[in-house]
Amino acid sequence: MIRTVIVDDERLAREGLKMRLRGESDIELVGEASDGPGAVKVIERQAPDLLFLDAQMRGLSGFQVLNRLGRTAPRAIIIISAFENYAMKAFDAQVLDYLLKPINEERLRTAVQRARVAIARQQPDDGAAKAVSEPRPMAPESGRPQFLQRLAVRVRDRSVMLRIDEVDWIESAANYVQLHARGRSFLVRMTMNELGAKLDAGRFTRIHRSTIVNVDRLVEVRPSPHGDFEVTLQDGTRLKLSRGYRDQLLN
Repeated sequence: MIRTVIVDDERLAREGLKMRLRGESDIELVGEASDGPGAVKVIERQAPDLLFLDAQMRGLSGFQVLNRLGRTAPRAIIIISAFENYAMKAFDAQVLDYLLKPINEERLRTAVQRARVAIARQQPDDGAAKAVSEPRPMAPESGRPQFLQRLAVRVRDRSVMLRIDEVDWIESAANYVQLHARGRSFLVRMTMNELGAKLDAGRFTRIHRSTIVNVDRLVEVRPSPHGDFEVTLQDGTRLKLSRGYRDQLLN
């Protein structure tokens, strides 16, 4: 679950955001506040993963709250405001997203999904590297490994079947995975380890604790300026290849 705190000096704004977030099954509301000092207290007490923070409040502004928190600030911060003029200041503070009131429902879903990905990428590697090399279940008759062939994915109000060989790459998003295929992305409620254990390791390989790629889509691997590596896919997508997964990909 993604522990979440909402801070806004308007009660109706807090209630509206809480109502919309009820549809996100992995969002757990652990606290709220209506002013800056209250925000600092509830955040320090609850240590949330995700923070929705009003830019302008009584006592302390949202940015003053972040300065007070320092390194104890949540891993994903989304600034909310009725004014556009705080946007540059928000991104200077390296927040994840900036939502204008009244909050658009589609923009909110996009921001929450970005938070899932950001939080998942900051989680410690919990043995994920071995997930793709775990023994596969054997078919009772043929004795051959049985790999996942297709998945049902949600597209608005319906489900469609997505063949696994259509997937270009996969990224972790907390208790979800995001499948990139057909030029778009599909969210599936499954952890990266659960999905990795069902994939053909000869076709899909881990390149980062939060990323799996279809090796048939790879066109280039090159060193990056930061000491890791970068892979390029057929569609031009560039992804980080961690040094710990380099040999697994290239050998």
